[in-house]
Amino acid sequence: MFGLAGHTLSARLVYDMSSSNLRPGLASLFIDRYGRLRSGIRFGVFTSLFVFSLVMFSVAAMPLLAAAGPAGKAGTPLFWLVNSIAALASALLAGWLSAGYLEKLPFRSLGAWFTGRWARNFFAGLLLGAASLSLAVGIAAIAGGLSFELERSAGVEAILRTLTASALIFLVAAAAEEALFRGYVLQTFSRSGLVVFGVLATSVMFATVHNTNPNASLLSWTNTFLAGIWFGVAYLKTRDLWLVTGLHAAWNWMQGAFFGVEVSGLTGFITAPLFREIDSGPAWLTGSDYGLEGGIAATFALLLSIAALWFLPFLKPDKELLALTLPPPTLRTPPVEI
Repeated sequence: MFGLAGHTLSARLVYDMSSSNLRPGLASLFIDRYGRLRSGIRFGVFTSLFVFSLVMFSVAAMPLLAAAGPAGKAGTPLFWLVNSIAALASALLAGWLSAGYLEKLPFRSLGAWFTGRWARNFFAGLLLGAASLSLAVGIAAIAGGLSFELERSAGVEAILRTLTASALIFLVAAAAEEALFRGYVLQTFSRSGLVVFGVLATSVMFATVHNTNPNASLLSWTNTFLAGIWFGVAYLKTRDLWLVTGLHAAWNWMQGAFFGVEVSGLTGFITAPLFREIDSGPAWLTGSDYGLEGGIAATFALLLSIAALWFLPFLKPDKELLALTLPPPTLRTPPVEI
């Protein structure tokens, strides 16, 4: 919890560093023109808080996974769900603390609160994400690289269980990744007038993290970078995390649970998808064992999706959230001690 004393202390620290206590040239290395710690330093603070929080939450979750026995082992649905919850909690906690202490902003500035447009943006994201993934599948299928057949080896109950369990996992995992990359990090760069840099930097980080997945390649990195641009544009359209989380979750769920395609090289917890893919290749088209993000069918789909999202007229930001993510209109005044 951060209260008045914490705000006063952090504000006094920033003010003292930006005042005559430091030479102007030296102060400018740490303080921006709005009297705040520079965005790069704020990013470093957030990253440190996120890593620390993730370690703490992960350690706390170990007894739960151990008690679950085989169901809690690495690669199982429970393992993915618990780790996604830990990552989501860590990203939101680190973002909340960073926004509150470093920029004196409320939790809702992160875009994860239930604002007036949250439901509409979320369901729009689900529809657009499903449509974009279907476009990638359609491109690969028309080119002769992919075909599908209904899952026949598993029963209806197993398929329904996979569809529902994976929906929860993909939703929480998408929320965690969006809170990490399009949450405080992109937002704090945006508040420093570095929107383009923020979108590009978070997209590079997003792609690089996924490059550790099985069967990753240069093309999968490129497509994941494009996905990061797509998600960054989605955030900028609404200034909340609901639209982009819907996009992300629907893309992954449609790819893995519906069409039965590998999701960024991962397949472990998708045991009974609705369809089974028949991948005839070539790998540069379909992505082979990495999934669609490893082929140019996804490249074309992502480029078209970025353009379509950019020009969609009905996606608009909440006025308060827009104000909370723009650079301050004036320089801050010295804090008042209370």
